[in-house]
Amino acid sequence: MEFNKNQPIYLQIAEYVSENILTEKWKEGDRVLSVRELSMKLQVNPNTVMRTYNHLQSEDVLHNQRGIGYFISEGSTEKIRSIKKDQYIKVQLPEVFKTGKLLGITPGELSDLYTQYLKEV
Repeated sequence: MEFNKNQPIYLQIAEYVSENILTEKWKEGDRVLSVRELSMKLQVNPNTVMRTYNHLQSEDVLHNQRGIGYFISEGSTEKIRSIKKDQYIKVQLPEVFKTGKLLGITPGELSDLYTQYLKEV
């Protein structure tokens, strides 16, 4: 995993975990990699992974079963989707609209492009 300098690493790892949950590579109720396992896989400090897991636990995405490990909480997929949708609507979509306006792209054109995109994926 390559990290960018514009966002804390623990949040980038949280995005990685969230993406794996949203794509159903990791399912609700499953045990996630231990702090040590994930830190070795991503080549980061275990404290960074621990911070990630604490962050995701505070958002009710993960829960800890003492002595066993961290697990993906029930309902976490919808929780993540809701959080990411809210962030997209508040942060990224206004940029899309601004750029579209500057370039003279109409809402109809955006809709057509989105429809075409959905056909291709």
